[in-house]
Parts: sequence; structure tokens; C-alpha cells
Amino acid sequence: MTSISALNKLIGICERYAGAHGLRYNTVKSELLVFKAKNKSYKVPPVRLNGTPLKQVHSFKYLGHWVTESLKDDLDLERERRALCVRANMLARSLWADYTQGAFRALRTQYNNAFRALLGLRRYCSASGMLAEAGVDSFTAIVRKRIASLIHRLHDVHNLNKPNS
Repeated sequence: MTSISALNKLIGICERYAGAHGLRYNTVKSELLVFKAKNKSYKVPPVRLNGTPLKQVHSFKYLGHWVTESLKDDLDLERERRALCVRANMLARSLWADYTQGAFRALRTQYNNAFRALLGLRRYCSASGMLAEAGVDSFTAIVRKRIASLIHRLHDVHNLNKPNS
């Protein structure tokens, strides 16, 4: 396989350069990822770094982004989806009682900007029009519904604690 031969030559050049400059590659942290062409699999002979065979992996994290053998972004999108879910749940379950109007406006603006980004819209397009067209509640509507839900739950608890007449 000529590409493996070329890879081994390149690794040899890198090893000599590192050695000449008092450096050494960490073979424990080094891995080999072979990109797949469509659904093909390849039997790759061992590739060595400093005499140690590199572990072949299907994916690795590089600068916070998952790189996979298929070059698909599904793994990275799943990581981002989970992170978004965690943050959204934290926001949804927060009960703020003491805040400035500026802090509240900044959160509302970020909510609108997130939707603009997800929908690929211009930064300064109408938030109310965008949300109405998408069939999504505005930030203020969500806050009102959360307050109404809290009042309703408190009312139910109050009625449960009343003695029977």
C-alpha cells in the first residue's frame, strides 16, 4: 500500500527532526485514524511511531471537535445537542426573583439570536415575526407561562392543605 509506505516515511522524517531538537513523540497519546471511502474498510498494516505500533481508532477529539473515520459530524452534533439540552433544562428550571431588567433583556436577546442563528436568518430581522412564523413562543411568553404554571401549582398545593369542611 503506497500511502502507508509514504506515511511511514513521513513519520520517520518527523522522528528524526524531533530527535535532532531534543523532542520525542508521546506514543501513548498518538493514534491512527484511517478515513473510510464510503462503506469500504481497509486492512491497515501496523504504523509505528518510535518503534511502537499506533493504536487505530474510529474517532478522536481534536480542538474540541470529534473527527471520525467517515468524516460525518453526527458524533459532534450529538455532543452539542446534549450540551444544549443541559443548558436549556437549567434555564427552564431556574426561578429568578432578583435580577435587573438589563440582565433579563440580555437573556431575551440571546434567546432571539439563538433562533436567528439556527434558522439562518439575519441578525436584525424581526424577532416576533421570526418566532411567529416558526410557531415558537417568545421569551416573554415562556416566562409568563412559567409564572402562571407556578401560581397554578401553588394554588393546588394550598387547596390540598385546606381542612375539609
